[in-house]
Amino acid sequence: MRKPNDITLKEGIGKLLNVYKLKGRFDETSVINFWPELMGKAVANRTTQIYIAQKKLFVRIESSVVKNELLMVRTGIIQKINERAGTEVITDIVFL
Repeated sequence: MRKPNDITLKEGIGKLLNVYKLKGRFDETSVINFWPELMGKAVANRTTQIYIAQKKLFVRIESSVVKNELLMVRTGIIQKINERAGTEVITDIVFL
């Protein structure tokens, strides 16, 4: 039986992340983790480095052709990432 002040595990972890101001960093880490799933196997295999600094996603791509394709759909990628994260985690993408 649930007591009135009981919360779910998800709510508890969310509150913990907010109290210790780790929510932003947690969201950034999750973006890096779901990059291969979001972009697909072909892009993930050509991605050599990925990191986030000041709400900018930096991605190093080996193939110039793939990099060019991704540059054309940059805004769509940003929207997909932020939808998946549930908050605005990324404002810009830089392809290296």
